[in-house]
Amino acid sequence: MTQDVVVITRVVETLSDGFAVILEAAASEDLRNMAMLADQWAGGEQRFDDPGALFAALADGDLAGVGGVTVETGAGEPAMRMRRLYVLPMFRRFGVGRRLAGAMIQQGFQAAPLLTVNAGASDAAAPFWEAMGFERTEAVPGATHMLRL
Repeated sequence: MTQDVVVITRVVETLSDGFAVILEAAASEDLRNMAMLADQWAGGEQRFDDPGALFAALADGDLAGVGGVTVETGAGEPAMRMRRLYVLPMFRRFGVGRRLAGAMIQQGFQAAPLLTVNAGASDAAAPFWEAMGFERTEAVPGATHMLRL
């Protein structure tokens, strides 16, 4: 697989076909973010409404990952929060996460000059977001990293 076969789409009405596979894979890695996404989506409390968005990465037509961006309420200034990024293990190291994060960052910067993320979910999260340009911060409650436009 190459990065060329990865298509990023916006999730609007329902979670993408294949989400159950992502939910199970994340749980097997002891990551709660996909279970939280499923629960909050089903309950209607987090639908990634404008100016936010939830994105799906499709690799050769299969759901490879998801990630979203929402309004950040704890920054004290206009900001957006990167949330719920997950890529299936078999699709890692092919640029899927980078493509998803790129869509999330672009969406976020359309709405605010500051982006935040909590990269505490896994050991790989902080280095990933730092490679995307985010810097460590303690300035925003609940966020570990931020990126300014």
